[in-house]
Formats: sequence, C-alpha cells, structure tokens
Amino acid sequence: MDNGQVADTVEAGAREAEALDAYSTIVTSVAERLTPSVASLKVKRRVRGGRRADGAGSAVIITPDGFLLTSAHVVASGGGGTASFIDGRELEMEVVGTDPLSDLAVARVTAGDLPAAELGDADGLRVGQLVVAVGNPLGFAGSVTAGVVSALGRSLSTHNGSAARIVENVIQTDAALNPGNSGGALSDSRARVVGVNTAVAGIGLGLAVPVNETTRRIIAALMSEGRFRRAYLGIVGGRRPLPPKVADATGLAAGVEVVQVIEGSPAGQAGLRSEDLIIHVDGSPVAEVGDLQGLMVAESIGRQVPIRVFRSGEVLELTATLAELES
Repeated sequence: MDNGQVADTVEAGAREAEALDAYSTIVTSVAERLTPSVASLKVKRRVRGGRRADGAGSAVIITPDGFLLTSAHVVASGGGGTASFIDGRELEMEVVGTDPLSDLAVARVTAGDLPAAELGDADGLRVGQLVVAVGNPLGFAGSVTAGVVSALGRSLSTHNGSAARIVENVIQTDAALNPGNSGGALSDSRARVVGVNTAVAGIGLGLAVPVNETTRRIIAALMSEGRFRRAYLGIVGGRRPLPPKVADATGLAAGVEVVQVIEGSPAGQAGLRSEDLIIHVDGSPVAEVGDLQGLMVAESIGRQVPIRVFRSGEVLELTATLAELES
C-alpha cells in the first residue's frame, strides 16, 4: 500500500469516526434534554378477588404544573397511582382524561416546577429520519434507544366498548421498544416529542401515535374537559377507487365504500346503504376512512351535513344529522 492509499484509508476512517461522533452527539443531546421530562408510572389496578396489582408505563411532562401525556391503555383502570421522576421525586398521580380511540390520556401530579417537553409535529417526519425513544421499559427508568422512522402512514385499530376507530398516520420505528415504553416519548433530533409510544408490533418494530394538529386538539380537550367528543355517522367502510367516468366527472380518484350501515345510526336515517361510495361529506372530499374520521369533530354534533354518494351509476345527495359517538 503506497502513501496515497494509506492517507485515503486514514481519511476515510476519520470521516467514519466523525459521523459516528455526530450521531452520538445528537442522541446524547436528546437524552440529556428529554429524559428529565419523562416520568415512570405505576398504576393501581384491581384484579380478581379484590387484590391490587400495579401496572407500569411512561408519561411525558407537557406543562410545568404537572400535566402528563401518556397512553390510554396504560391508565385504563383510572385508579390513579404514582409518577416517578429522574430527580428522585415520586408524586401521587390522578387520571384527568382518557381517549381510548386515539390511545391517548392525560394525568396530573401536584407540582409547579416540572421540566416540560416541547411538542413537535409528526406531519413533517420523513422515512429514514433519526428518532429517539425515551421511556421506562421493564421498569428501567430513563432508558434511551435510537433508530429511524421505518414507515409512515401505518394504521392502528383501537376500541372503546362497542365503538371502534382506526388511528391514522401511526409512526413505525425500529428504535427498540419494550413493555413499559408505552406512554413514553418518541422525539426528533431536536428533542421535540413527535410521537407517544404505544405498541410493540414485533422485533425491531414499534408504533407511536403521532403528535400533530389532531393530537393537540385531543390533548387540549382531555386537559380541560376530561374527554374528547366526536361526531358519529355510523358506517363501516374502506377506500375504493372510483369508476373512471365518476373520477373524471368529480376529479376524485377514490371514495369510501360503505360495507355496513349501523342500525339506527345517522347514516341509516339518512338513507345510506351498503355498497354506496361516499365521495363528499359537508363539502369536503372523502377518499379514505381517515378523511371521514377527520370530519367527525365535536362541532358537527347535531348538525345536518350534506353527503354525496355514488350509487348504481348515479351521484346522489343525502343529508345526515350527526350524533355524538358514545362508548
């Protein structure tokens, strides 16, 4: 090997070391900034025979005066518990509100000087982007793992009693997640919380509920009202491409096909039928189930909304009076 080759090898090694140092610097910086803002939860639960068992999870501090963001399934019992912080404090925790259909919940402790995390916006994430998970897996407080956004646009099925919903745009990551990570933070390289870790779907595959405009509305409602109200149409459906003639006439590529109409629902009273293709609701195009869910907001409860459907070769205009979704 001549001197030139030696120099190239040394330079390549230096670049590799520098890249590793940059990666390590980012992860270390996020850990230092975000770990104090993630609490370890112990949740009181009742089991058979009247005995008490403690569940565990994580939560993210979102206000200095004690509001914590976590997963609804972590605090599903609603029995309260304790929140432990990296500075050694252990405080009594009460559940303020839960929304099982988004798998989000808000709890609170009595404090006035907690280090709140900064909430980011998951809508700006890209596949391959570095993310860092901070939580308390298997009871090990302040654990940090790093990885990348493996995929975006995943869906997560949630249930609350007889009500079911699909959480759209769930973040998939290969950052290692284990039991106890649920409710913890998934952050970007600037320590902004872009997701709430919710599930381990397999080895090297974790899921997080995105933090975005929709999430912020849910969090605000849970903090102020203890619940998140949704309007209800009453169909089971899925995306379906529109026939070419209809697509040309409407400028839309797809609609939501009605697979089932819930008996007695606003959809049934409006005259919707199985195999109808919903293409507009309240003046907004509907191409995905998520588009329809996004229109089912509290402000629409009790309102009459126009619904445009494609049925048997015709476009029909129907009207539904939206009701409130009850568990």
